[in-house]
Amino acid sequence: MRSSTWNPRWRVLAAMLTGFVAVNLLVRLGLAALNGDISLWRPDRLLPALGIGAVFDLGVGLIGLAPLGLVVLLWPQGRARGLAALLSVLLLPASILAVFVGGSEFTFWNEFASRFNFIAVDYLIYTQEVLGNIRESYNLPLLLALVGAFSLLVWWPMSAWVRRLLGAQVLPRVPAWHVVLWLALPWVAWQGLDSRYKEFSNDAQLNELAGNGYFDFWHAFWSNEIDYDRFYARLPESRAMQVLADELTTFSRTPVRVAQRPFERQIQAAGPEIHKNVVLISVESLSASFLGAFGNPQGLTPHLDRLAREGLLFTRLYATGTRTVRGLEALTLSVPPTPGHSIVKRPDNAHLFSLGEVFKSKGYEPLYIYGGYGYFDNMNAFFSGNGYTVVDRTAIPADQIHFENVWGVADEDLFTLALRELDARDRQRKPFFAHIMTTSNHRPFTYPPGRIDIPSHTGRDGGVKYTDWALGQFFEQARRRPWFANTVFVVVADHTHNGRGKTELPPENYHIPMIIYAPGFVAPGRVETVASQIDVAPTILGLLHMGYRSRFFGQDILNEGVRHQRALMANYQTVGYFEHGVMVELKPNARHRLVDVASGREHPMDDVGKELLDEAISYYQLASEAYKKGELRAVP
Repeated sequence: MRSSTWNPRWRVLAAMLTGFVAVNLLVRLGLAALNGDISLWRPDRLLPALGIGAVFDLGVGLIGLAPLGLVVLLWPQGRARGLAALLSVLLLPASILAVFVGGSEFTFWNEFASRFNFIAVDYLIYTQEVLGNIRESYNLPLLLALVGAFSLLVWWPMSAWVRRLLGAQVLPRVPAWHVVLWLALPWVAWQGLDSRYKEFSNDAQLNELAGNGYFDFWHAFWSNEIDYDRFYARLPESRAMQVLADELTTFSRTPVRVAQRPFERQIQAAGPEIHKNVVLISVESLSASFLGAFGNPQGLTPHLDRLAREGLLFTRLYATGTRTVRGLEALTLSVPPTPGHSIVKRPDNAHLFSLGEVFKSKGYEPLYIYGGYGYFDNMNAFFSGNGYTVVDRTAIPADQIHFENVWGVADEDLFTLALRELDARDRQRKPFFAHIMTTSNHRPFTYPPGRIDIPSHTGRDGGVKYTDWALGQFFEQARRRPWFANTVFVVVADHTHNGRGKTELPPENYHIPMIIYAPGFVAPGRVETVASQIDVAPTILGLLHMGYRSRFFGQDILNEGVRHQRALMANYQTVGYFEHGVMVELKPNARHRLVDVASGREHPMDDVGKELLDEAISYYQLASEAYKKGELRAVP
């Protein structure tokens, strides 16, 4: 038999691809039926969706079936019975996977009226909660039985088809270029597929039908965001712009014209600019409850407690999220925590308007100093793409590391690195802004022996106390530097150690400390203002009397923040707005809820509730739009 593209091997590959496309076609038609909108079945609407969907299905099939295709093409020349038997076995788990994913799409569509998106990706993070929800919401034994039954219905005809195509034939030899061609096809599919293909109409549901669950899941994983416009409550754009303009300017020195971006405004300096160095230390997982300054009796933070007494302690500051990247986003960009992952991990996140950008425009060198490898969580790409000089674990010689674990070097080695870098900048007689990110207060809570009275690797208390000890060593050494008297130190947490409570966004579990320490410049005291991490950057700049054209959403806590007390926080899917003791929760499917924080009960949708809801929506809606439209870019 001559070797050709239609030899039995290629007919088998074509059959498997056809089967994959057919299963996804049935899923697509089933979702259309589940949607309940008869207009989706009009031929002029449905056929384009099915055609685009087939393109996605074929591309994903080429990628997913690549390993099976290699088995078929590389099978030795000779009788085909062995290959038929092997493929029958391998097609069973493939059929189970296809049916399981298809069934998952039905349950996901039933709840969100969408193909897989970042919410589905997020389910991988909260596995325990998701499985618990499935057990409570569905008849799990019945679901598993249905998956098994439908898997057999897919596997049996596919297996029979493959066996019939191969039969007792003698397989011909396959030229090497056939294998190269098969390997090239998945690459072409990978490069060619684009999520924008399915955005062919003004009907979001029709566009969703044109998608492919596998591709959409991967795209959501890669892009790390949920589309706020499609899944969350919205206001008319003019209304949202007016509300946000009022929010940002009512208590400010500078009015904003609503015709412009409401978050873009000229910040007027309160006096002559003060060009002091700034060292911002974001401490891993430092809940306010760990500090003696907030009533902790364990004595875990003697050095931080001293700073709190000698500096300016902010007592009602709240983290925007539950992960380091969310804290870095807020501290650097001063933007609300829009749904999904932090901007730090999203694409197109370079050249944004940032705290470092403002300092750079004033003649400073922005530095990001990290004790781990900066590729983790995309930190290197984000900070270097936004004008920072990144200094990470790779800058420390091996013989200068006292201790390290999977997250990075011990905090004492990080601070030694930081002192070295700051000394070098001071010798250049150039002001510096350094953002230092610690790592030691993180599982597995390991650190060098003999530093504190809690043994390494015994729990969170040890991690907190060791980080406090390392901070104490850093400040002791910094006080001996010539640049110390001309430096403002800001110590703040990236997030707390526990973001969960009885409500989705319990403020007490987002409560973090912040201390501004600059002897002779900042008087000791306590600031009782409710604020958020997005307010830290404007507060630092306000303290130094710096005027600038702002694209920050935050406010100066020490000025307008006193008269306008609110905080923003999120947990991936639910984003919140906290003001007047009420938490506004915005959720997918345009759901929202107002919660009285003190009682945990729902707050009535009275005039105050409606006003708070509008404020919350305006912040998140316009922040999401601004990122998508590139309006958070650095000011030219």
